[in-house]
Amino acid sequence: MEYRKVGKWGLKISELGFGTWLTFGPQLDVDRSKEIIREAFKNGINFFDTAEAYQGGMAEYILSQALKEFKREDLVVSTKIFWGGSGPNDLGLSRKHLIEGTENSLKRLQMKYVDLVYCHRPDPSVPMEEVVLAMDYIVRSGMALYWGTSEWSAQELEEAHRVCKEWKCVEPIVEQPQYNMLKRERVEKEYLPIYEKYGMGLTTFSPLASGFLTGKYNNGIPKGSRLDLFPDLKKRFEEQGKLSGALVEKVEKLGKVAKDLDIKLSQLAISWVLKNQHVSSVLLGVSNMDQFKENLSVIKSEKKLTEDVMKKIEEIIG
Repeated sequence: MEYRKVGKWGLKISELGFGTWLTFGPQLDVDRSKEIIREAFKNGINFFDTAEAYQGGMAEYILSQALKEFKREDLVVSTKIFWGGSGPNDLGLSRKHLIEGTENSLKRLQMKYVDLVYCHRPDPSVPMEEVVLAMDYIVRSGMALYWGTSEWSAQELEEAHRVCKEWKCVEPIVEQPQYNMLKRERVEKEYLPIYEKYGMGLTTFSPLASGFLTGKYNNGIPKGSRLDLFPDLKKRFEEQGKLSGALVEKVEKLGKVAKDLDIKLSQLAISWVLKNQHVSSVLLGVSNMDQFKENLSVIKSEKKLTEDVMKKIEEIIG
């Protein structure tokens, strides 16, 4: 396992991270979560990601139970604040919700601090000064060691850094965007000035596009798959045209590239994300041990993505 710095900063995290969205709770109970977390740690994963929104906080609680047997200093744990409940102050990035949301997350995680806390989405209804001052307080008070953002635009990141400089506040060190072969624009183009100017790192999610880049949806939606279990996700896929014939054709061609390399399509997709030098860690979301072990093997398959292979992939995905 390779450990990468988060941008220019000193924090080092495993190139493969462990995510808990849609899995901890609906698909994995405490016992099965413990089993997979043990396997993750044994294989060098030290980065574990969750959020207050995941299963209404249940993912944070299950993660707390799974991590109890490890030393806290051996772990890098992150959570995210935005969707905390149905109350008028339980949503968004107000100072009240950011601070109380972080405190509640720490209670569920049964930890004194998290290594990273993210603003889970931008909130145009709150002044950037309020967001930055709240995150500065959270870090300086010891509830988190660093802070970051998730799915913010480059313009919003620029504004956050401007306010940090003006008010002499702790600046965000990391962004968590979706990034895979089918979703590239923001990471590869929009954020380019951000990496150089502020030294921010990336912890990316959905490397397999919710399973689409495994080939499992080439012939429809199999029973028990994420699109079968989560109707909202299926609707989003349909709205984005991901179940169209053109995209299926691309996935089939990528499958042939993977077969020529004697690896799985999922391994090809994750390895491709890791080839981006700005990616600090790729978050894996797994629902069973076999799937997890298959994803872990990208540590070896990454070397197979030579310059010629990367060119071939680019010709397919465009």
